[in-house]
Amino acid sequence: MLRSKRTWAIAGMAAGAGLLAACSSGGSSESPSDGGGDDGLSGEVSVWMVTQEDSQAAAWEAIVAGFNAIEPDVTIVTETRQIDPHKDALRQAAGTSAGPDVYWYWEGSGLGGELVNVGLSKDLTEYYDQYGWEDRFTSASLAGVTQYGGFHGVPWTQQGEAIFYNKALFTEAGITELPTTYAGLVDAAEQLKAAGITPIEFGGTVNWHAMRLLDALVETKCGVETADALNTGDGDWGTEPCVTEAFTELKTWGDEYINDGFMAMSNDDSSQLFYSGDAAMAFEGTWFESNAYDGGMDPENVGIFTFPTETGRLYGFGEAFYINAGSDNSDAAAAFLDFVSSSEGQGLAGNAWAALSVNKDVDRSDASPLAPSWIEVFNDATGIYTNNDQNFSTAVTTEYWRIQNSVLLGDIDPADAGSEFQSFRESNQ
Repeated sequence: MLRSKRTWAIAGMAAGAGLLAACSSGGSSESPSDGGGDDGLSGEVSVWMVTQEDSQAAAWEAIVAGFNAIEPDVTIVTETRQIDPHKDALRQAAGTSAGPDVYWYWEGSGLGGELVNVGLSKDLTEYYDQYGWEDRFTSASLAGVTQYGGFHGVPWTQQGEAIFYNKALFTEAGITELPTTYAGLVDAAEQLKAAGITPIEFGGTVNWHAMRLLDALVETKCGVETADALNTGDGDWGTEPCVTEAFTELKTWGDEYINDGFMAMSNDDSSQLFYSGDAAMAFEGTWFESNAYDGGMDPENVGIFTFPTETGRLYGFGEAFYINAGSDNSDAAAAFLDFVSSSEGQGLAGNAWAALSVNKDVDRSDASPLAPSWIEVFNDATGIYTNNDQNFSTAVTTEYWRIQNSVLLGDIDPADAGSEFQSFRESNQ
């Protein structure tokens, strides 16, 4: 369900193992840098985030209350929007005095980097030195905030994306082993379809939801080296046969295995199909576990497996909290982010946003039913490949989505999709 804008004002109250180096290394007595309320920090800190699910909203209120126990003179005002309105609001705020003190956003050159490039994000090197943050975070999460030069952002999550599946529906369809190859995934989809079960759900109105499938198919059909050249380098989408293969497979999934009418449905509405047992799979991230339980699913009936690209890499991305370069209260904002990312703050966050913590001293191995599975998924991964709306500029992302949707609707032949996309990229360099 789409949820309306919500504002909270809370004042003075309550891949391989190296990918997540030491992410589950055990608890720590670490506490946030001791302000104690006598450090002169005061005033209002505004925070913009995307709309929160119920468990996330409760966790966020606990985080703010925990911070206010230390800094009672700082008022945290949180404002939330749906994903696309959140993007629009930040882009409109860039270069003006209308932005927040702190904003939540994705990392990557196409999203977080876009706002870094236009000067919205403050380089936080002084606060990394003051609070010792460089020693706090996993190497994977630090890479996300140092990719632009300096330190832009404080890590919030390192998300992995995988296939959530309904165990009872898999059993009903006679699927006894989880797919480990792409061919095996297609076979599972065929078995589900034959049993009268919608294999997988997507919502097409938000573009980035079905994009996950296309991104994974490019990784599957092109392999690591070519996919990286296409997504983050100077690869040619118009000449690689694997691109046509990926778009062809996308069309097949749209015609055969995705829920009826998905192109006119939002991701929130399509998720309800998974919650209600009307679709067997959902291609989602670590945050989706709490969403599924909030949606009424039995934790015993929910499992995950990686999209079997056969490259060994995990689909995923990082998220961070950034401080606005134009903030008049950046010291208080930094103190708040120090608490948010501390062991105490991460303990209050629990698994509401992610299965694992970016704080290397926080152990979440027993935080949720799927936490052990996510730890295994991350530790087994040989690397990360990132959502393309974080790789591409806004203009290129918009064209990627247009071509993706046109293929799904039958308006562009899969054989022509790569060359059409490449022509746009070359004309917009």
